[in-house]
Amino acid sequence: MTSGLGDGKYLLLTTYRKDGRAVATPVWVVADGDRLAAWSATDSGKVKRIRRDGKVSIGPCDIRGNPTGESVQAHAELLDESGSDRIRGLIAKKYGIAGRLTLLGSRLRRGRTGSIGISIVPSTGG
Repeated sequence: MTSGLGDGKYLLLTTYRKDGRAVATPVWVVADGDRLAAWSATDSGKVKRIRRDGKVSIGPCDIRGNPTGESVQAHAELLDESGSDRIRGLIAKKYGIAGRLTLLGSRLRRGRTGSIGISIVPSTGG
């Protein structure tokens, strides 16, 4: 079902505004055990929406956010500092030099706590 989503380069992460409108964003994705994980700036809109309500949908996409497969409902939660550090390590490993440079740039601009890991668990029911 979602096992292949962690293998792809991009994940279309859709969060929901208070009024129910969907906001889809392509993010880098890594497998994290039986979960998926992504990374984002702490003050981004998607992080604010996840903080308010963890209901999301996820699916494969290209770099521009064009879906390349079916999406599924999921639940996202924000990670603490150690969890976020672990996800940054997984991203650096998967995305190589591009990942490491992006993470370094983020750390230089925002500091260590300026980005946060996002843990994503696909829903078991419809």
